[in-house]
Amino acid sequence: MPEEPSENISGGASGGGRETAFDPADPETTTRAEVVVDRLGERYWQKAYGGQGGFECLVRTILSQNTSDKASQPAHDELMAQYGGEDLAESLAAADREGIVEAIRSGGLYNQKSKLIQGVAEEVLADFGSEADFDRYVREEAPATVRDRLLEMKGVGPKTADCVLLFAGGRGGVFPVDTHVHRIARRIGLAPADADHEGVRAALERDIPHEKCGFGHTAMIQFGREFCKARKPACLDGSEACPMADVCDMVGVDAAAQSVTDPAAAAD
Repeated sequence: MPEEPSENISGGASGGGRETAFDPADPETTTRAEVVVDRLGERYWQKAYGGQGGFECLVRTILSQNTSDKASQPAHDELMAQYGGEDLAESLAAADREGIVEAIRSGGLYNQKSKLIQGVAEEVLADFGSEADFDRYVREEAPATVRDRLLEMKGVGPKTADCVLLFAGGRGGVFPVDTHVHRIARRIGLAPADADHEGVRAALERDIPHEKCGFGHTAMIQFGREFCKARKPACLDGSEACPMADVCDMVGVDAAAQSVTDPAAAAD
């Protein structure tokens, strides 16, 4: 089983998760979504997530928005080098904005993200009192309550909120949906072809056992990077080129014509 890459929003091997065993389901008696996740787990890794600080995870995920994890990781590392310590939220709230901009410049969209990061730092301190209290809230409050509260913060969308619940809160049954997951779940046929990100999330969280959602999310991202790419999925080279070929509907993929369209367009 390959080592989890460090350029992953989970933080790779040091991201607070721990290896965990699972029993693959019987393909004849379970959902196809669980079969897919089981196979992804066998190919990549099985981990139980949790243990990251809630506020740092929030900042890390904001930095990853609209950019690759590989690009956002250096920005995160530099931000932590300059402002990390006893209370990251206090440091960022009190910081000169230009200092934050320079720290995260390598990650792109630095003006926008510096405002969002400083804004959530100020909101966390105003509403929770301290970073530690916010982290405790993320870990201990009801997941639906935490999700709703996170979504009230400027710059926090469903994927960001779900990543905080998964990687910091260690909540089972949370399957964050990024562009890879959105594409792959609809292409395989695990969610309706025209489903938006929330529709995909609902379908996956309904059909996949809680304990498998976390590694299903990270492994599906890796599968998207290696095989099920947006413009040139491996199946264009033949079914033998993709390890999921026998459980995939190939929605939007025409191997004979060597063409790929968004699943929603293919379903029209």
